[in-house]
Amino acid sequence: MTTPVPCDLLVIAASNGENLKLAERFGAEAKTQGLHAEVLDLTALDLPLFTPRALAAGAPPDLAPLQQQLGAATRWVICAPEYNGSIPPVLTSAIAWLSVQGDDFRALFNGRPVAIATHSGGGGHAVMAALRLQLAHLGAHVVGRQLVSNSVSGAKDASIADLIHRLKQLQPLQPSAD
Repeated sequence: MTTPVPCDLLVIAASNGENLKLAERFGAEAKTQGLHAEVLDLTALDLPLFTPRALAAGAPPDLAPLQQQLGAATRWVICAPEYNGSIPPVLTSAIAWLSVQGDDFRALFNGRPVAIATHSGGGGHAVMAALRLQLAHLGAHVVGRQLVSNSVSGAKDASIADLIHRLKQLQPLQPSAD
């Protein structure tokens, strides 16, 4: 297995539809702003639904590379659709799998600068609130501004550029010397 190349920004898509397209726009804008950016489509990973029985069967092969890719990125953007007023199952399950991988999975999130965005068929505000709450619980530094778009009101290039600019201003927490 190869070690992931550290990148400035990992754009995580929690669907392979409009949110993947949105993630690709974030990745392209990040590169325009001089960042080394990569897009990760969570739906392309072989991560089964997290359950205690699935855990007992052993960690899926894609889990360790996912953890390494997340850890190698300085900052993240998460593009997630709203599923029944909350976070999509693929993202919730990935976070659950990560929580049982390694000694301190919170180190992946703790102090990590993260921006959140959605393209949703519904309002999209519920997923943003749920995602912000979960990421804050895990210790991430979530950018105050978020991007909510849908088929009526698409994501504006200027809004994507502004979120990347804001994210670039944030540095991850450094481990304490204690």
